Formats: sequence, structure tokens, C-alpha cells
Amino acid sequence: MSKKPKLSFWQIWNLSFGFLGVQFGFALQNANASRILTSLGADPHNLSFFWLVAPIMGLIVQPVVGAASDKTWTKMGRRSPYIFFGALVSMVAMFFMPNAPLIMKAGGAGALAFGVIMLALMDGSFNVTFQPFRALVADMTPDEQRNLGYSVQSFLINVGAVIGSALPFILTAGGIANEAEAGKVAPSVIWSFYIGGSLLLLSVLVTVLKTKEHPPKEFEAYNNITEEDKAQKESFWKLLFNMPKTMQQLSLVQLFSWFPLFLMWVYSTTAISQHYFGVPLDFNAEHETNMDIRRAFDEAGNWVGMCFAMYSLVAALFSIIMPKLIKLTSRKTVYSLSLFLGGLGYLSTYVFTNHYMLLVSMVGIGVAWAGILAMPYAILSGSLPAKRMGIYMGLFNLTVVVPQILSGVFGGPILRNFFGGQGIFILVFAGVVMLIGAFMVFFVKDQGEAVNVQEAMVEGETIPE
Repeated sequence: MSKKPKLSFWQIWNLSFGFLGVQFGFALQNANASRILTSLGADPHNLSFFWLVAPIMGLIVQPVVGAASDKTWTKMGRRSPYIFFGALVSMVAMFFMPNAPLIMKAGGAGALAFGVIMLALMDGSFNVTFQPFRALVADMTPDEQRNLGYSVQSFLINVGAVIGSALPFILTAGGIANEAEAGKVAPSVIWSFYIGGSLLLLSVLVTVLKTKEHPPKEFEAYNNITEEDKAQKESFWKLLFNMPKTMQQLSLVQLFSWFPLFLMWVYSTTAISQHYFGVPLDFNAEHETNMDIRRAFDEAGNWVGMCFAMYSLVAALFSIIMPKLIKLTSRKTVYSLSLFLGGLGYLSTYVFTNHYMLLVSMVGIGVAWAGILAMPYAILSGSLPAKRMGIYMGLFNLTVVVPQILSGVFGGPILRNFFGGQGIFILVFAGVVMLIGAFMVFFVKDQGEAVNVQEAMVEGETIPE
């Protein structure tokens, strides 16, 4: 088996640079979709049901794209066509979603329905782009650069998320109006989506144009794929039920990681507007006539963006030091610690009385986000066969979307029936769930780390106890 050539730092950087723009768009969606849907008339207590379209699209798209990209080869490469065309559709959906009241001139339920359709299209195309990016790092990097590859990807993801999350706040400070008429979306949000969609496509073009994927023969040689291997056909269900043990163990951790993340994305605007800005529990933006309350809701929406920018900034910085922490301890230790600090971050949102202090909460959540973006994929890639990397990465992304679907189905009823509509308690609940996830990490077997230890022993490196 030929050994994959080592990549320079800038080759690794270009490999994932497009993820900066994709996450820019994803961060805008996360921070503003609830605000947009509420502005279009959605009941804040039912937001999780509207958000369900996003993970359902991921459930459908990612395994299909993973399997297809494994078998694809074009002049653009194996993964690049999916990355490019997914980004193109994402940009179009981002332009349309906040303009739903303008496109559906009647407004009301029609505008809300159009907004939900655009959310589905936007998230579905994000997923078309996400999965090949994950597989691309595994395709191109040798084993000893895998941790660095996913850490750089995590860094770029979070740089994009910082800018995307903070953009409405920045545009408001620059003079763009932040107040919306009843049934419409604030101009600061609309312009943010224009900018985000454009930068998404431009950054993806950097990866597509700067990365030369290994041609089929080279790829097969690097990964010891024989003609017999290529002739083997395995059904989706056979692959699903015969997934590696490490993948099964990580799936449980993913459940306790993504379930609380989805709750945060859906209900942060509700929680922060109620708990810190005095917005009443029965607020409905479409029918609210009190301008002071509407103004408070829009201010809370901007502050949610700043909080999300803060956790993304922390995640970007933590991504830089993660490889060093892994060398000092282990991937599992860093992964568990990050989820533990994230759980504490969620719990602290209830304790503070000043919304500026929420930035402290976001430090813990940011560390968790960095770990969630990098550690499962770094651990998993060492246990997957190269010839099935794309489809297994696609299958693994079911462990991202299924917890979100569960969160979407049960989040609304939990908010209404257990917490009396008070969104802040959803964030506390999310913290408890993530703390359980931190504990579950220690039941994961990291096969790749064992291989790295053996290689380091041969080379005479010091192995951490």
C-alpha cells in the first residue's frame, strides 16, 4: 500500500476553507431562523416543530450523498461537485428565506410556509456540502495529520460562525435598521443573509479550485483497495447494522451532544428574550402591537447572535490548542472535558441576571462545540475502511440529525408541559443532557489512538500516561 503524501499546512487550510463560508451560512440560520419564523407568525412554543425540517433533510440527504460521492469521479474530483452545487443552492435559499413576506405578498400563513420551505432547502443543501467536506479531510490526509486536519476544519468552521452570528448586530451598529414591521423581517437580518450567501459560495470556490483530489487509481493505491474490494456490493441496511463498534459507541455520545445543541438553537431567542429582556411568555411577533416589546424582542435576537458569535470564537481558539491537548492527554479526555464544560455553560444561563454575563456561559458551550465538531470524526476515521469512508461518514451523520429530530419532536411539549413556557429552563435541561454525554465518552474505544501510540513507540516518541 502506498502511503498518502503529507500535506503542507496551507494545503490542509485550503482543503477546509470552504467550510468557513458554509458555517457562516449555518450560523446565520441557527441564530436567526427562530427570529425569522417568529416574525412571520410562528408560535414560539411550537418552533421546534418548524425546525424539524432541517434535521429531516439531513436524514435524507447525507447518507445518499455519502454513498454517491464514494462512487463519483469527475474533472472536479470526487467530493468537490457536491460541495460546489450544495453551496450554490444554499446561497439561493439564503437570499429567499428572509424575503418570504415580499415574495408571498399576502403574508400570514403563506409567508410562514414559504419561510419553512426555504429553511428546508437551505438546510438540505448545507447537508449536501457538509458530508463531502468531512470525507474530503479523511481522503486527503495521512493518519498522522488527521487530528490536525479536523482541528483546522473546526477552526475555520468557527471563524465563519463568529462572523455569521454577529453580523446582524454589526450591521445594526453600522446603521442598518433592526426593527421590523409586523409580519416582516428586520433589514439587518435580510442584509446579513445576502452577505452570508455570497461569502458562502466564494469560500467554497477556494476549496474546489485549490484542492486536487487523488484520482481513482492513486486513491485505491493509497488505501489498499483491490478489484475484489470494488466488486463487493453491500446494501445500506447491511452497512448500517454492521457499523464498526467505535461508531456505535460514538452514536450514544452524539445523542447527548446534539440533542441539547438543537434545543439551544431553537429556544435561545425565546429564553433570552423572556429571561433577560422582559418579553412576555405569550409574545407573538405577527400580532404584537406594543412597540417597546417588539423592540425588546429584536434586541434579544441580536444578542442571541452575539452569544452564538462568542461560543464560535471560543471554539475557534480552542480548536488551535486541541491537537496539543490531545498529545498531552488523549482524544477521549479532551472530548469528555469539552462536553463537561459545555454542560456547565448551559446551566449557568439560569444563574446570571445580566445578559452580558451570558458571554461567560458561551465560553463553556464554545469549548463543547469545538470538541463536537472535531473529536468524533477524528476518533471515527481511524476505524473506518477507506473504500467506504464517504457512506460511513454519511451514516454517522445520522447520529447528528436523529438527536435533532428527537429534540424537535419533544422540545415543544417539554417547554409547555414541564417548564410552563419559560425558555430558560430548556437551556438548563440541555446542560444536564450534555453532562451525561461527557460521562458516556469514556465508554468509547478509540482504535486510531492505539495505532498512533504504537507508531510513536516505534519512532521513540514520549507517550502520555
